[in-house]
Amino acid sequence: MFATPVRLARGQPGFFRRSMDEFKRQAGIAIRLEGLHRPTRAFPLIYFDSPDSPDRCKIMSDATNFGGLSQASLSYVPGAKHREAEDGGRIVGGAGAGANGGTKELEETEEPAHALFKGSISTELPPNRADIQRSGFAAWRTRDRGYSLFGKLLWDIDPFAYLALRIKSDGRKYFVNIQTESIVPTDIHQHLLPTYTTGQWETVIIPFSAFVRTNYGMVVEPQKEMLRQKVRSVGIGLTDRVPGPFELCIADIYATNRPPTREVGREDSGFEFESQGGGMMGEIEPRQKKGEPERILI
Repeated sequence: MFATPVRLARGQPGFFRRSMDEFKRQAGIAIRLEGLHRPTRAFPLIYFDSPDSPDRCKIMSDATNFGGLSQASLSYVPGAKHREAEDGGRIVGGAGAGANGGTKELEETEEPAHALFKGSISTELPPNRADIQRSGFAAWRTRDRGYSLFGKLLWDIDPFAYLALRIKSDGRKYFVNIQTESIVPTDIHQHLLPTYTTGQWETVIIPFSAFVRTNYGMVVEPQKEMLRQKVRSVGIGLTDRVPGPFELCIADIYATNRPPTREVGREDSGFEFESQGGGMMGEIEPRQKKGEPERILI
């Protein structure tokens, strides 16, 4: 149960450190009586505010999965210190727009400390792999947090309604990915990363209810609500399969109850939904035609 050199090298704390951190977190919730009211402070998922913060993330691409030719890296860029706003949001340096394209309350001029997700997408198929028919993607996600004396470490973001990301985008089509401790391990909840000011720092806020349940990139039915009590990881992927370089800066990702200034819904998720019948019964019971007497199910 002790931390291995590999885990320590990746910036992950040891078993007893994780246990102590989890104890402090749960004790703080009890002392502040957070379970009795709606939280107002931001809940951190990943803050890229230290040189070892990218080590807590895992890089994935067609090159690492099956020998493709895309390249991707996640590196730390030093900058201004992050701090928390009174309304539960995060304030970091960098000139740009406010939440979801709104006006900023404070003027920020310094570049924030952040992680740079950078690389190049190639759609060329790997040689000597006849089983591969499509290529060209890159992504990163937070690593599994391991175990503590309290069991497997998962995020409980059920008291929060929104996911917030402080980013600077190049305008490409990125997706935000959330993985939970689901019955189907390969299920991922995804939403298009909305950007409004390309090349400038901005805070984008996405309702958790707007995320779409997918499996290997395909929409899965039924669309069950995200299991927000047991979140394993959060990350960002680029799957537009457009050859060429990409660059995305990420300062913070956190859960919050601060509503966005611009509404974002499931229709903005980047996925198309076909018009279908009403759930499981619609598959076995045909729709009632106009003028047809009502059928009563017993």
